[in-house]
Amino acid sequence: MAELYVKPGNKERGWNDPPQFSYGLQTQAGGPKRTPLTKRVAAPQDGAPRVPTSETSPGAPPMGPPPPSTKAYSSPAVGNCPASTVQPTDSPVVECETLLEDVLRPLEQALDDCRGYTKKQVCDDISRRLALLQEQWTGGKLSTPVKKRMALLVQELSSHRWDAADDIHRSLMVDHVTEVSQWMVGVKRLIAEKRSLSSEEEAHEEKSTATAKENQTVPEVQQDP
Repeated sequence: MAELYVKPGNKERGWNDPPQFSYGLQTQAGGPKRTPLTKRVAAPQDGAPRVPTSETSPGAPPMGPPPPSTKAYSSPAVGNCPASTVQPTDSPVVECETLLEDVLRPLEQALDDCRGYTKKQVCDDISRRLALLQEQWTGGKLSTPVKKRMALLVQELSSHRWDAADDIHRSLMVDHVTEVSQWMVGVKRLIAEKRSLSSEEEAHEEKSTATAKENQTVPEVQQDP
């Protein structure tokens, strides 16, 4: 095989002269060229494996992961978030004020209903207690919880819910005894008198209804002659 690449030399060279190889004969010889195994291939700069150009088709997409985008993404800076725009309001909550007239008028009306059915001494004592209630209310000696509970008591009294009104009276005597002790006795007596009067009126109405039914005339049956 080596004789194919031997350049014809001088006929007069000695027997021990080394043969002279021809570069042109080597390039003209057929056969595929192989890449020497000792040749080192430089690593690509983008980290993707490099494919020989002879093995890739013209329209094939590039192999390996896409190159990193050159567009910089700005991450929000920590601690630069705007504070909440919701601010607590300093304005106080406006509550509906309980008026003395809304409490005292139903009590006086209940007392007027009891006059003529209750002893005069009892009615006078209740009236005096209600005057103390009015005096302490206008003098600012009653707290807001007491005023609110008295408004509820009056509503229950006007609706003839006697047990509920009596429960509110007891709660006031337990929780606010120093404020209500001088006049709450008259309110308690007024609840009891009004309840008794209402029971008597209901009993009288039932009796009147029963009497009216008994007095209804029954048509007589005509007898044959």
